[in-house]
Amino acid sequence: MQIFKTLKPVALTVFMLLALVLRGEEAKAQTQETLTVAGGCFWCVESDFESVPGVIEAISGYTGGTTKNPTYGEVGKGSTGHLEAVQIIFDPTQVSRQHLLELFIRSVDPTDAGGQFCDRGEVYSTAIFVSNTQEKALAEQVLAQAQADLTQQVVTPILPAKTFYRAEDYHQDYYKGSKLIFTRFGPKRQAAAYKRYRQACGRDARVAELWGAAAPFASKH
Repeated sequence: MQIFKTLKPVALTVFMLLALVLRGEEAKAQTQETLTVAGGCFWCVESDFESVPGVIEAISGYTGGTTKNPTYGEVGKGSTGHLEAVQIIFDPTQVSRQHLLELFIRSVDPTDAGGQFCDRGEVYSTAIFVSNTQEKALAEQVLAQAQADLTQQVVTPILPAKTFYRAEDYHQDYYKGSKLIFTRFGPKRQAAAYKRYRQACGRDARVAELWGAAAPFASKH
């Protein structure tokens, strides 16, 4: 009997600790939302959005197509239907979905249906992925405002969300990587190679030309 008397408070303590952990996980889930967008090279989109206060993480990957577990090589060939995309995980108490959408559309060229900047083809086209009617309405509002601001036709589509496949590990945080790689500019660390690529691709120059002072990230590179 003494053993059972000892076990009861121990079991109660374990139960209480478990309840606290579960409550913490539930609270964490309630303060995290996801926005998935395609904006050309996923390294660049990831780099831009990981600098935004309230963004917890930005993950490079593939979505929009039908091929399961696609590789970078397969997506690049254009046979999977997937786009290079980024999943933005954010805290809605710190930054709104609308604000993130406004930042996104002003960080790309939404008038270009053939790709983005030096990266051409459907794989690099822009898109906003939505999961419900509320998200769709918000995206429509942001795109309509962008078109009014530019006085040009915005061709970025709003697409139903599909399975998001995380890209290979070497693509994650590429913009700040330290691994030595060989590029057309010679051997460079990933971070330096990324900066050279971004500049050579003309991304920030075009965004600044298109959006002017409203371009949120162009002046940071």
